[in-house]
Amino acid sequence: MSENLDVVRSIYTDWERGDFSSTEWAHPDIEYVHVDGPSPRRWTGLTGLAEGAATWINAWESFRIEAEDFRELDGERILVLSKGSGRGRASGLNLGQLTRNAADLLHVRDGKVTRFAVYFDRDRALADLGLMG
Repeated sequence: MSENLDVVRSIYTDWERGDFSSTEWAHPDIEYVHVDGPSPRRWTGLTGLAEGAATWINAWESFRIEAEDFRELDGERILVLSKGSGRGRASGLNLGQLTRNAADLLHVRDGKVTRFAVYFDRDRALADLGLMG
């Protein structure tokens, strides 16, 4: 198992417990992207990461992210097949209905995540990466 995969696994271990407090894993100039989903958007830097993540996380009660599979695509990119859970604070919506087939693409260099792309549609992630059919 590579060092980069170890970094990514440790991130998801915290997130599965609902602990989103650490950004030790993030490069100072990280690019954080919601590729698709309800509000596609891009943020940069640790401040942008905190803003983008907080906007999403704070919309849910008992928010968690569970990794279903980790796939090392090359020396820098790791695809995580994931699903979220939680209940909408305002809507009461079960998050699992929205993100039951999500995927995250993390670019890791020198032990830090330099780019974090969230796909709410796993099939789109696989297609973008040329991993379908």
